[in-house]
Amino acid sequence: MRKVLAISLTTLIIFVLLVGVSELPRFGDIDNPANNYVSQRYLEKGVEDTGALNIVTAIILEYRAFDTFVEAVVLFSAVICVIVVLGKNKI
Repeated sequence: MRKVLAISLTTLIIFVLLVGVSELPRFGDIDNPANNYVSQRYLEKGVEDTGALNIVTAIILEYRAFDTFVEAVVLFSAVICVIVVLGKNKI
């Protein structure tokens, strides 16, 4: 019963991911929303919005700060999990 449930759940997840990927716009298409206004806004209003003179610093620390923080939390959690798993054999 567990194997059937696991296979069904895995198949459902794969199906949902494939449907989601098929709905994405073509990579590099000039009509993509990200190519239309986001980068233009960052370049034009970056210094005014953030006060940072370096546009890379402005994007990472101001516009994408929450995303960068979550990435750091995920990496930290992965390191802690590896330490716990590898340290378990020493007990």
